[in-house]
Formats: sequence, C-alpha cells, structure tokens
Amino acid sequence: MPADPVLTADPGASFQLEGPLAGRRIVVAMSGGVDSSVVAALAARSGAEVIGITLQLYDYGDAAKRKGACCAGDDIRDARAVADRLGIVHHVIDHESRFRDEVVERFADDYLNGRTPIPCIRCNMGPKFTDLLAMARDLGADCLATGHYVRRAIGPAGPELQRALDPARDQSYFLYGTTEAQLDYLRFPLGGLPKPEVRAIAVAEGLRVAAKPDSQDICFVPDGDYAKIVRSIRPEGALPGDIVHATSGEVLGQHRGIIHYTVGQRRGLEIGGLAEPLYVTGIDAASARVLVGPKRLLAVTSAQIIETNRIGPMPDAALTAKVRSLAKPVPVVVEGQFGDGASATLRFIAPEYGVAPGQAAVIYAGDRVVGGGWIDSTQA
Repeated sequence: MPADPVLTADPGASFQLEGPLAGRRIVVAMSGGVDSSVVAALAARSGAEVIGITLQLYDYGDAAKRKGACCAGDDIRDARAVADRLGIVHHVIDHESRFRDEVVERFADDYLNGRTPIPCIRCNMGPKFTDLLAMARDLGADCLATGHYVRRAIGPAGPELQRALDPARDQSYFLYGTTEAQLDYLRFPLGGLPKPEVRAIAVAEGLRVAAKPDSQDICFVPDGDYAKIVRSIRPEGALPGDIVHATSGEVLGQHRGIIHYTVGQRRGLEIGGLAEPLYVTGIDAASARVLVGPKRLLAVTSAQIIETNRIGPMPDAALTAKVRSLAKPVPVVVEGQFGDGASATLRFIAPEYGVAPGQAAVIYAGDRVVGGGWIDSTQA
C-alpha cells in the first residue's frame, strides 16, 4: 500500500518560508486541541526550532474541565503533553485578566444592549492574534502558526486570506479582522487539509489528542449556558419584561430577560395560541422589550456595518457576504468607505433574513476574504 501523501509531504512547505527551515524559528499557538497540536508536529518535523505558546484565558469551574473547551484546565495539560512528545519548548502565559476585560465583559455588555455577540472574533482580534503575534516577534520567530482552517495565499497585491479547501471546516468568517500586517506574519498550515487527514497525522505522530473532540464555539461557556455567564457578570440582564408584537404593539407575554433572545429566534418564546409562528424581530434594550412578528418582518434590504477591516484591495468582481457563521454567502453591494475602521452600507441583492445587530458581516470575492465589520443596524 502506498504511503499517505499527507504524512510524507514536505512539512516545511506548509509554513511558506523560503529556503531550508533549519535555523528558522516557528512559534505555534497551542490551544490543546488536535488542530494546533498537528501544526506543532508539522513545524517540529520541518527542522525548524519550534516554540509552543498557550494562553490561559479563563478558569470558570466546569468549563475548564469540559472536553472540547480550549485554553484552560485539561487543555493546557494536553498542550504541554504534546509539546513534551514533540520535544519542543512550551510556554503557558496567563492572559485571563485581559481576556475577561476584552472578550467576556464585552460579551455580557452586548447581550445587555440587545445585541448578539461573537466572542471568538473578539478573541482573535485581541488576545490570540495581537498579543500572540507580539510575543512571537519578541521571541525572534520567523512566523506565528495557528490551527485555523483558512488559507494564506500570495496574490498580486501580497498575502491574501482565503477560505479553507474543506468548506465544512472553513473558519474564515471568524478571522475577517486579521490585518494585512498580521497576515504577512501568520501561517495556517491546515487550510488545505480535510479534518480526517489532520487526525491521521496526529495518530501517526502519537499525539494523545488525536481523537479529542473539536473545541466549542464559545470556549468559556459551560454546557452552552451563555445566559448563566452573562447573569454572573451583569445581573440586570435577567430582569423580566414584555414580549410585544412588532406591528400591533400588543403585549403577548413576559420574558425572563433580554439576554435569552436574539433576532431571528423562534423557539423559547413561550407564547401560544397564535395563528402564525412568531420570531424575534428586534430587542429594545432600553425598555427591556422583546419584539416579535411573522417571518416576513425579518427580511432586510441593507445593513450598516461599523469598525470595518479590509484585507487587500477592494475588487471589481461580484461580492458576497456572510451575516452569520453558518449562513450561506449571498450577493451584496458595498457602499461607502470600507476598511480602516470606517462605516459602510451592505446592500443585499435579495432580502436577507435574521440579520442580527452584533453579528459580523464578512465580505468575500470568490474564495478571498475582502474583510468585514460588525452589524450595527438593519433596514427593511
């Protein structure tokens, strides 16, 4: 039987560094999961000097012990064990205070303001990329490598961020905030591999995490109960209020706190006896009201996006956008200045449903990530 080409391929090519890697230094962000562990294994096999860094981001009781979390408890121990197996240096950096201030507190505030946050993007924009990248540079590394499923390709204008080859694993939505300067230094060796091949490498390298479950989207939320985290930080988010029909103004029921709701939600409204299904169409945080209505009220023709980031030039080609991590890209037109933190208008070619303030809108030109921004408001 012929050898697996993935296991016999030159691992150095994955890091896009010119010349032999002997004498080079690669820093790998190690979360304790199989993906970053395989990146560390590929780096070690390349002949470069490898340093693994794990950021300890939180320690919230059960969340720190839960398999499938990252950057806490058992996951830090797994990262250390993988580093020992590979014979590489491994550092654990306590980043809990900054993570709480920049990610967890912001997560709670967004829910309190009737928005639907994405803490993973905030984490990538702050502690994971900004701080890790600075650490890697301080260590004299030639690049910082991570286990994200995206591709870094060299285009006419320089490095580009592109979707992963495996669409089921693509994480480009969560990395739209990557700057051009960061992309020049970052490497994503797994972007061209399907997950089964990544696990095969882990098995071949004898890594204890080979069969470890994938990490959860919100790593610091135990058992998916995000409202519990929000209540512990902002108790006022659990104050009850009215559920109101968006068009008639009729009070249809009471809710347990606006933190339990997001635009587009249908389940959990606990109002019955109605002629048609109702969805959350808006959240009035100031009056603690949850607005509901029929699905047609969810249709929007445009969205205002703020704090935009652009990666590379704005293309002349047709653009698409994802307004949720699991949504399909839809055709759009971008109006106004886009990038450098400016605000822009995103116009949908066809009405889009369930566009929630607080989520990200990520713009694509084919497979290339053009950039994105935070959804601030929508227009019907």
